[in-house]
Amino acid sequence: MEDTLTLEDAMDELSSAEDFLDYFGVPYDPAVVHVNRLHILQRFHDYLAKQAPRMPEDEADARAVYTCWLTRAYADFVTSNAQAEKVFAVFQHQPNAEGGTTSFVSLDKVFRTE
Repeated sequence: MEDTLTLEDAMDELSSAEDFLDYFGVPYDPAVVHVNRLHILQRFHDYLAKQAPRMPEDEADARAVYTCWLTRAYADFVTSNAQAEKVFAVFQHQPNAEGGTTSFVSLDKVFRTE
């Protein structure tokens, strides 16, 4: 990846968890990433979505924010696991009207972009 790319352009080019971690200079254990890659990227996305209204306009400051949240997303899975972190709706059990719980996810929630 060229250093001359803007942050937005770089984000468009990155595709794997390793790409993101390498680009932002976040040290990582490949074994942790291998097992949790999608969860790390989703958590990173979730953190950024919450930060979006307060994202700095300066690109260097924005890169620092991205690096901070990616580091945190990765760290979440160093000491925990996907089931405990419940990043994806399928891991989020909701009470059933009949008793017990369900992890059913309706299609409208699957395709929601928020």
